[in-house]
Amino acid sequence: MPRSSQPKTVQKHQLVAIYRQAVAAGVPVEVVHQKIQTFADRSHVALRVEEQDDKKRLKKLQKQASLKTRLLVHILPIGCVVLGLFLVSNAIWPILSYFAFTSPELLKNSLQAPIPNAMILNPLVHSIQAQASSGEEQPSPEPVIMADDLDYTNLNNWFPNLTPSQAAQLSHTEVPKNGSTEYILDVPAVNIQNARVKIGGSDLDKSLIQYPGTAMPGDPGSPVIFGHSVLRQFYNPGEKNPRRYMSIFSKIMTLTPGDKIFITRDGVRFTYIVESKTEVTPDETFILEQNFDNKILKMVTCVPEGTTLRRGVLTSRLVQE
Repeated sequence: MPRSSQPKTVQKHQLVAIYRQAVAAGVPVEVVHQKIQTFADRSHVALRVEEQDDKKRLKKLQKQASLKTRLLVHILPIGCVVLGLFLVSNAIWPILSYFAFTSPELLKNSLQAPIPNAMILNPLVHSIQAQASSGEEQPSPEPVIMADDLDYTNLNNWFPNLTPSQAAQLSHTEVPKNGSTEYILDVPAVNIQNARVKIGGSDLDKSLIQYPGTAMPGDPGSPVIFGHSVLRQFYNPGEKNPRRYMSIFSKIMTLTPGDKIFITRDGVRFTYIVESKTEVTPDETFILEQNFDNKILKMVTCVPEGTTLRRGVLTSRLVQE
């Protein structure tokens, strides 16, 4: 590698010129020859020293590269394992913490079914039972084959133990007298703004859904609103998120008594105050019960968040402002 400090090669004609100049100046040839030889020896030594320096630099660079390679080979797998453990724990910890800390407290507030599931919001069942008592023969319900992996964006799959007659009754959509088919829900404490609540239907990835047959907001009874939950770290209820309804109820079970929930229906704003929260099993359909002596809002989602093991129920009461 040429360097600025490296001695230049002396050509033959240059040596001849040097000798001629020395002779012309009266300098003995032997003296000139000795000086040239000394210069060549020094140049050779300097070149060897520089080559040794280059070798040392090369070895140092190789050693550094080797160290980086070894670090990469050993640290990269460890880093991948640590990252994997972090991601797994990030997914599992919310579920474990829910069972360890949240669930025991919710179970203390478990709702009790005042009447059998078959009689809840199901006047058709009463007529069926009346027909049965009169002696009329009723067709036996055929068995229902449930898929191993149910689609929980479909609200009809949230109550797997309903009989066909109950499912048909509960999935029947009653259009309110005033013609309203949806309204707006706001929960400031968990950043839910302008969330659409559709009355009836089954597509939970497009909106929240008020279960058909339950009371309208502001009326006596209990509107029952269903929504999705995901792991809390993926929670994004922002209005600009096209998939906001896939995670919109992820944090409702973190609300505490006194938190406010606002519903705007036909231009009228209703304020509900959180009173309690509990959890039930998927087959406990009594959460749909209507008590017309009170004005209670029920918000339902899957718990622990991101799973379909149980149902979390948040209960709020209508207040006058």
